[in-house]
Amino acid sequence: MRCPFCQTALQASAPECPSCRLTYPRTSTLLGAVPRLAPMMADTTGSMKASEQGKVKRRIDEIQRRFPQLALQVVMHRFPQEHPFSLHVFWLFNAASFAGDGFRGKDNHALLIAIDPARGESAIIPGYGLEPFLNPEALDHLLELASPAWQAERWTDGILRVLDGLDSWLETIAQPDDSRVMADGEF
Repeated sequence: MRCPFCQTALQASAPECPSCRLTYPRTSTLLGAVPRLAPMMADTTGSMKASEQGKVKRRIDEIQRRFPQLALQVVMHRFPQEHPFSLHVFWLFNAASFAGDGFRGKDNHALLIAIDPARGESAIIPGYGLEPFLNPEALDHLLELASPAWQAERWTDGILRVLDGLDSWLETIAQPDDSRVMADGEF
C-alpha cells in the first residue's frame, strides 16, 4: 500500500503516512463532501448515455450475482486538479463506503473503478478484503485493457473490458466453500 498523496510505502495499519502525515480524516477535511452517486454506475460527467450506463449496470449485476460478497462501483467524475488523482480516489472509496458501514477491514470486498475523463486518469481501488489477492500490476493490467477504448472516448467499451477482465480474475481467486460451486465464489 502507498500513501495516496506522496506515494510513500505504508503498512495497512499505519495511523498516518510517516512522510506527509496524511490520514483519512484529513482527506475528508481537505476534499469535502462526497458527490451524489448512483449505485453501481455513476457518471457525474454526462459522458455516457443512460442506455450505456444500463449496459454497465447489467454487467456489474451479473458479476455480483456470481460473487455476492463483492460490492462493485464504477464512478466517472471530474476531480479538481489541485490534488493528486490517487488522493481523490482514496478519499472517495473510504468516504462513500461502497461495501456498507458494517463491512470494514478484511470484510470489505468493495472494488471501485474510478475514471476522470478530463484528467485522462483512472484507478481501481480494492477493499482490504480483496487486497491480498492482487497486486498493483494486476490492477494496472485491468486498466490497460480499457486504455485504447478510453483514449477514443468509448467509455462503455473500456469499462466493459475492465469488468470482463475483473470477472476472469475473480474466478481465479474464488474459493468454493464445502458443497458450493464456483459460481457462489467466496474470497
